[in-house]
Amino acid sequence: MQFHSFAEFINMGGYAFYVWLSYGVSAALIVYLLLSSISHNKTVLQQIAMRQKREQKLRQAAEINMKKQGLTEPEINDEIITAAVQQSTKDNT
Repeated sequence: MQFHSFAEFINMGGYAFYVWLSYGVSAALIVYLLLSSISHNKTVLQQIAMRQKREQKLRQAAEINMKKQGLTEPEINDEIITAAVQQSTKDNT
């Protein structure tokens, strides 16, 4: 479709309301989706950071408890600490 003037382009052959409304709604939904995705991404990254901090604290606490029980350094392995972290995570949820 060819338009002879800018006014004819804006008028869209008498269907301007429907055409521009559909463009507007589409643009608004795309902007909403973009902003929503960015917001959700930030929330997920914050939750991951909080969980990593919590797990690090739990690992440190587990190491301290094991040292208090008289276990030597080689006996304090990552599997035991990971099990303690997982158990604590289950208890928190």
